[in-house]
Amino acid sequence: MFKNVIKLAVLILCFAAVSFEAYAYDNGDFQIWNTNAQDVKIGKATKFTMEEEFRFAETATEFFYQHYDWGFAWAFDKRFELALGYRLIFERYKRKWREEDDIYTNLTWKQDIWKFRFEDRNRIEYRHFRYALDQVRYRNRFVLKYPFEFKGMKIAPYTSDEIFISSNGRGFNQNRFQSGVEVELTKYVKFDISYMLQSTRGTGDKWYEANVLWLKNKISF
Repeated sequence: MFKNVIKLAVLILCFAAVSFEAYAYDNGDFQIWNTNAQDVKIGKATKFTMEEEFRFAETATEFFYQHYDWGFAWAFDKRFELALGYRLIFERYKRKWREEDDIYTNLTWKQDIWKFRFEDRNRIEYRHFRYALDQVRYRNRFVLKYPFEFKGMKIAPYTSDEIFISSNGRGFNQNRFQSGVEVELTKYVKFDISYMLQSTRGTGDKWYEANVLWLKNKISF
């Protein structure tokens, strides 16, 4: 009986541990995220992808998150793309870095209608925590773009919304509303600057928000 009580307590602590991100920082915190991506074309419709991301919280003064991502993407045609990848995540909590291994797959649908471009990315992640129970998470990101050319550059203002649904019993627990602009200087170099409102559901079903300035760049070979 006593052993069962201990096991139950450990399980509760594990679930609490994986929900720390909801209240690790003040509600309304300002953050800066930086993403650097590289694509290497290895076939007519196949590419090898890499990505590094770094995040700063507490009014952008504390380095608290980093990930490193490797994968492959296949474009069936102009409308559908399949991606498979692995992401190594380090997230700082109480002055210690905690590790997570993610295996994921993306299926993205793209469509041009009039002068607008629609993208719908469906993502399934298997999340292996080195400090807690594993989870499966579904993410859906819908993007609306309005691309145009200006002095030889391709510019695309956009807005998007992404939902997160987790298997840890919390269900829908995160939403990212984002608005920004992509600038394609050449076919090899692209920049992206945006504002994102991240809403995360914490304990007691209370929602916490973060205001994020997100800077991205991508180099294609």
